[in-house]
Amino acid sequence: MTVRLTARVDQAEVEFSAIRAQGPGGQNVNKVSSAIHLRFDIASSSLPEVYKERLLALHDRRITKDGVIVLKAQQSRSQEQNKAEALLRLQEMVDRIAIMPTLRRATKPSRNAQRKRLDSKASHGQLKQSRSKIKE
Repeated sequence: MTVRLTARVDQAEVEFSAIRAQGPGGQNVNKVSSAIHLRFDIASSSLPEVYKERLLALHDRRITKDGVIVLKAQQSRSQEQNKAEALLRLQEMVDRIAIMPTLRRATKPSRNAQRKRLDSKASHGQLKQSRSKIKE
């Protein structure tokens, strides 16, 4: 069982900058800055401390050494759609770390489970032994 926490990213804490998109697009790609760079500073955000720690602990190339998440969205020709996509990806990133895994308690296998395991090993060994050449 896992515990799921919820936290929304405040849009006021997100910084957007429009850039020119890469790749093919005809004349339009060289004139219009439709791609979006999203920057989100983890440390100065209003997220709970647990979220901040877990985000900073991620080994993700989109998180800088300064603790800033940088996302680039350029799928659409519309700047507004790219903003929405970047915000959605940021929220998904936060939602992913919101799932708190339950701690596993170490237990010992029962005697019956140990006996079954050893019997299985013995029968598997006999099967392999029966495949070998017969020695006189």
